[in-house]
Amino acid sequence: MSQGIFKRLKQFDAYPKTLEDFRIKTYGGATITVVSGIIMFLLFASEFGYYLTTEVTPELFVDTTRGEKLRINMDVTLLHIPCSYLSIDAMDVSGEQQLDVAQNIVKERLNQDGNVIEGTEVAAVVGGKSTNDSTQDSNECGSCYGAETPELKCCNTCEDVREAYRRKGWAFNLPDGIVQCEREGWTEKIRSQKDEGCRVKGYVEVSKVAGNFHFAPGKSFQQHHVHVHDLQPFGTTQFNTSHIIHRLSFGEDYPGIVNPLDGYREISLQQSIMYQYFVKIVPTVYRPLSGELVKSNQFSVTKHQRRTNPAAGETGLPGVFILYDLSPLLVQLTEHRRSFAHFLTGICAIIGGVFTVAGMIDSMVYHSAKALQKKIELGKAS
Repeated sequence: MSQGIFKRLKQFDAYPKTLEDFRIKTYGGATITVVSGIIMFLLFASEFGYYLTTEVTPELFVDTTRGEKLRINMDVTLLHIPCSYLSIDAMDVSGEQQLDVAQNIVKERLNQDGNVIEGTEVAAVVGGKSTNDSTQDSNECGSCYGAETPELKCCNTCEDVREAYRRKGWAFNLPDGIVQCEREGWTEKIRSQKDEGCRVKGYVEVSKVAGNFHFAPGKSFQQHHVHVHDLQPFGTTQFNTSHIIHRLSFGEDYPGIVNPLDGYREISLQQSIMYQYFVKIVPTVYRPLSGELVKSNQFSVTKHQRRTNPAAGETGLPGVFILYDLSPLLVQLTEHRRSFAHFLTGICAIIGGVFTVAGMIDSMVYHSAKALQKKIELGKAS
């Protein structure tokens, strides 16, 4: 009874064995075996490397965050505008303004070849207080020429006077008539730096609403609710605003992020060009396997430029303007480990597929060689 069951069980063997005496080994078969083994090893290594990488799954949500700050990271070179001329301002639709931003910003003065002038990594504004100025009494309270405010009662340097004027919304157009500026040689310093460039590095934090920030010549101030840049002290309104955006990003970086403006150059021989970059920001959250959230932003950009010439009726200010708006949607990118079962399935598919195809090729080569050999033998016999 048991022997009959085992005999029936043999009938289900999908891998019938042949006798060793009926097996023929050929050089062609050996070559195909070696080649198929190499192919299987390469495919296994590729599949194993793919298994070790993480998979990132994107998901889309409505952005419900409120009251957060948006960090703008920047590294921009203005090739033909000196640091002493340059003002960095940020403003948004809520009415918040940051004029002549200096906090968390480093300016590097550049010579005509684009190299950093040694000793100017943190560029002091022309007319600022000098630590070597022995002509100024530390107890002195200089006049602000009518621009005194409760926060700034004394103006001991030319820069103090400029700041007082800015807060009052006055134009600073007569530096030679101000004692502090004459003492510091403000006009001579301005002229000596007119052929320099400036590289701006750092970041600024703004409210998470639509707005803009820009790099433009002249001290900025508000006059009758209008944003104005004072260009009179420089004696010209013609500036070459050629620039290089080494880096521009919003928030933290995450693996694989692409910032479209990184390394972008805009070189022009024309004067007084207003460059505008319209940026659409998409809030992004990256969830790595470690679990620590990375809050970042992706963005797309549209570029526009136009010439500004008040004499010809063309309004605007020469400079580099970044105008940004935020999407109401949030993208969440989540890292996942790849399935081990998927890895095993891939390995089995590789082994089975290569083995089957190699067997078909070997059979074709063997029977073709056999048929050719028979034809040769028949040709000799005839």
